[in-house]
Amino acid sequence: MADLKQLMDNEVFMAFSSYATIVLIKMMFMSTATAFQRLTNKFFANPEDCASFGKGENAKKYLQTEEKMELVRTHLNDIENIVPFLGIGLLYSLSGPDLSTALLHFRIFVGTQIYHTIAYLTPLPQLNRALAFFGGFGVTLSMAYRLLKSRLYL
Repeated sequence: MADLKQLMDNEVFMAFSSYATIVLIKMMFMSTATAFQRLTNKFFANPEDCASFGKGENAKKYLQTEEKMELVRTHLNDIENIVPFLGIGLLYSLSGPDLSTALLHFRIFVGTQIYHTIAYLTPLPQLNRALAFFGGFGVTLSMAYRLLKSRLYL
């Protein structure tokens, strides 16, 4: 139990936990928003999902590609960026980094993820989405580099 208390006293770990919770809630919201949009617009990715709207050829008209579903692409970005952030961020937060440096990493990452979603849904010109994606990707790489450089044995 002392180890859990020690973990809860680790300010960097608690900050990581807070920001990880924010991006996970955002990710969960995007999946439910995607499901809602699919039902509302009758755009489905799988033939069995179309079955309740018709049979045979009639049901196929509801089968759509992801190109028509902007929310699907934002959710895919979440998977590509948030999942690595969670793993590397956890290890990074437990490696004893400076609190202000860790907060900068976490805040920039969360900001890029929210901005990426806004850029997709608004829609903003392409450079915005790319900068947001690579901004989050860069933050995760920065944490990985610092982790490998300072704490891991190669």
